[in-house]
Amino acid sequence: MDLKKKLEYHYRYFDISKISPDPIEFPMRYKDPRDIEISAFLASVFAYGNVRQINSTLIRLDKIMESGPFNFIENYSSKKNLSVIEGIYHRFYSSEDIDGIFNILHRVYTTYGSLKYLFLLYYFEKDRDIKNSLSFFSASLKNIGKNYIKNERLLKFILPDPFSGSACKRMNLFLRWMVRKDHIDFGLWEEVSPAKLIIPVDTHVARISKQIGLTTKNTVSWKMAEEITEKLREINPVDPVKYDFAICHIGMRKFKI
Repeated sequence: MDLKKKLEYHYRYFDISKISPDPIEFPMRYKDPRDIEISAFLASVFAYGNVRQINSTLIRLDKIMESGPFNFIENYSSKKNLSVIEGIYHRFYSSEDIDGIFNILHRVYTTYGSLKYLFLLYYFEKDRDIKNSLSFFSASLKNIGKNYIKNERLLKFILPDPFSGSACKRMNLFLRWMVRKDHIDFGLWEEVSPAKLIIPVDTHVARISKQIGLTTKNTVSWKMAEEITEKLREINPVDPVKYDFAICHIGMRKFKI
């Protein structure tokens, strides 16, 4: 079986019935695009470490946003809401850092209306991929975030820049959810072409991609993400990251490909 047939087989196998455990379960709880976008962004920002630990944190965040993510963020203030997130942390995110993330989102939604509208300010249709757009998007969020998160190193971790060499796994994951449209991804950002996406690379995707010849690189980086995406473009030029969910879950569940 050639690589395209293998990838198509696993794409069909890893459908919505195989979604758990995955952070995308949380935005899937909502129908309002504004709720989905905010929930997806938070799910991606917290998507590092063990998946069960990630989902445990997202359950707690979902509970405090019981009025709906958009309503919660639109009305968020540290003075009013900090008490409800006290004691919530995720690895090296403290309650104060989570408060900072909520404040960033509050500023975005009260200033721009949505994360999509902020991203589209820097989306360049002529570019082959979205490296420049993602860099400007991240820089804009960091510029807002420096007022709320004083630890510059942490802020750069939360909002990485592809030009620093980072694979930007969590940012690319958020973009995949927002841009692609199928049984798993939401396709809310119709203005952005799926052909321009870069695959979100973590250790699982890196290992499987190495195994099946999508990359020759050993270190997870933007260059590795570009190389894997370029190989996938040869298979599917209009939707190169179509197979990301399947590749990731093959790695997570230790399936054979």
